[in-house]
Amino acid sequence: MSDSVVIIPTYNEKENIEAIIKAVLELEEQHRFDVLVIDDNSPDGTAQIVERLIKEIPDRINIVKRSGKLGLGTAYIAGFKWALEKGYSYIIEMDADFSHRPEDLIPLQRACAEEGADLSVGSRYISGVNVVNWPMGRVLMSYYASAYVRIVTGMKVRDTTAGFVCYKREVLEAINLDAVEFKGYAFQIEMKFTAYKMGFRIKEVPIVFINRVLGTSKMSGGIFSEALFGVIKLRWQSIFNKDRFKRQKTNASPEEISFKNTN
Repeated sequence: MSDSVVIIPTYNEKENIEAIIKAVLELEEQHRFDVLVIDDNSPDGTAQIVERLIKEIPDRINIVKRSGKLGLGTAYIAGFKWALEKGYSYIIEMDADFSHRPEDLIPLQRACAEEGADLSVGSRYISGVNVVNWPMGRVLMSYYASAYVRIVTGMKVRDTTAGFVCYKREVLEAINLDAVEFKGYAFQIEMKFTAYKMGFRIKEVPIVFINRVLGTSKMSGGIFSEALFGVIKLRWQSIFNKDRFKRQKTNASPEEISFKNTN
């Protein structure tokens, strides 16, 4: 077993899932990464593709199958709990659609394993604006959304909504995962802000973000609104509910966590 696992949430990603898993596994000469797919009952057969790959490449690929489309945040929470139970030291969030380049997993993991970070963020904005094939309107919305989050929260992180993140297990053990509130892009902000308030060291690693070529984006107006107003709620809680950001001694014990794992 590797010390690192890449969590990939999926809903209707049949065009991408086999290629992204194999691209992650092919990094083995530089660092071995295992893969965990969290599939929200994709009607296009994404889970069946993963199950076939599990038979072909045992011990490297796992899947958690959920009953329906329950939100990005809850998918990652399920993946975090699974990874902690299995004993992984480095737990990484990654999209299925190649917007996050597999080769960038190496510096992201290294930032935590060798360079002193507790949480590393694959950042689109730490060295300019490194986004490919996004409409200008979406680039500006994302860039200024991150600036808004920095102003409201006081975090120094430039890419606060980034979804390409590596956590040391100690960070996820310290956060009360059952208390995480948000499901969409606000989830990414909430996790970073919680780690920041707990005093963990956050390092941004420059990446190039490439807009998906295959499949359909999951972005929606509701997700954006959640992030907009969720930031204000987080800041309010940090002032008036400081217990919300105290480090936990532990999360749920393994016997309290049940998953359907086809491996």
